[in-house]
Amino acid sequence: MNNQTKKAKKPWPTKDAMEQVYEMKLWGDNNTAFYSGLGSHQSEIVKPYIKAVTSFLASFKKSLTICDLGCGDFNIGKNLVPYAKQYIAVDIVPKLITYNATKFKAPNLEFHSLDISEDILPIADCVIIRQVLQHLSNDEVKNVVAKLADFKYVILTEHLPNGEFTPNKDIISGQGIRIKKKSGLNLTVAPFNFKVKEEKELLSVILKDGKGVILTTLYTVF
Repeated sequence: MNNQTKKAKKPWPTKDAMEQVYEMKLWGDNNTAFYSGLGSHQSEIVKPYIKAVTSFLASFKKSLTICDLGCGDFNIGKNLVPYAKQYIAVDIVPKLITYNATKFKAPNLEFHSLDISEDILPIADCVIIRQVLQHLSNDEVKNVVAKLADFKYVILTEHLPNGEFTPNKDIISGQGIRIKKKSGLNLTVAPFNFKVKEEKELLSVILKDGKGVILTTLYTVF
């Protein structure tokens, strides 16, 4: 087979971008191999989030199977594992997943390296997507949203501007988010039009630096 007939390898820009984020410590450094930034470690953000989500998960007589899409350094996910029947943690960076699988152990915990936009997602009752979609282009968000109908519950967290804003301005996938364009994601409006049975705000944390709000929403899909 000559070079002209070889099938070109598909680029994976989002994977490359996220690997660079961790390798170059673009979200900061806490002297560990991987660090997912202040949003995953700042106590005024993390503590109320864990309280709100664990309260929801603990409300079920039979524990749910959880799929954590974009688990990052697992500083938050590790607190949710005891409330799950099975906890499946997913991230696009293979080295991060290998690191997490070595560091965090539980009988009901497993880690997978997947591109949530391109790959088939694990089967679960509830999906957690915490400050992940905000880093993805609209095309990739569309791909993810198309898969969310397979989950009964979606717990979505996004960094949004304060007050009114124009939702869903497009970006190039990577370190940055839409707030730099005075925008943020709203999955229930165009171009995503995510159809849900019920929508409930679980938590809203206004950032002290005036740079927006961290909003966590619970969607009941069916």
